[in-house]
Amino acid sequence: MTQETVICTYRVRADADAAFRALLAQHWPTLHELGFVTDEPSVIYREIDAAPTYVEIFTWVEGGYEQAREHPAVLAIWAPMDPLLEDRDGQPKWTFPHYDRVALEPVGR
Repeated sequence: MTQETVICTYRVRADADAAFRALLAQHWPTLHELGFVTDEPSVIYREIDAAPTYVEIFTWVEGGYEQAREHPAVLAIWAPMDPLLEDRDGQPKWTFPHYDRVALEPVGR
């Protein structure tokens, strides 16, 4: 079973922070209810001393991302998120690269 962890970065417009947080609060619970993510809740961080920038980390179940991209309940969150975000400092309004977990052996053992 292949699971991918996604690290989402959202660059929120300063005047849209409250509206964005309301959508973000629905994001992982909706994905989880639909069976698209693992049972481990998302972890969310807000950048300190900067324009509102959030990072959300969670893990898709196998095939979860592909299903989420087409599901109306997910699109009902993603679509209104988009206008609340902004390109900033040469960075896109949101990024969501996927990662595979890597296990490293300690050196010298």
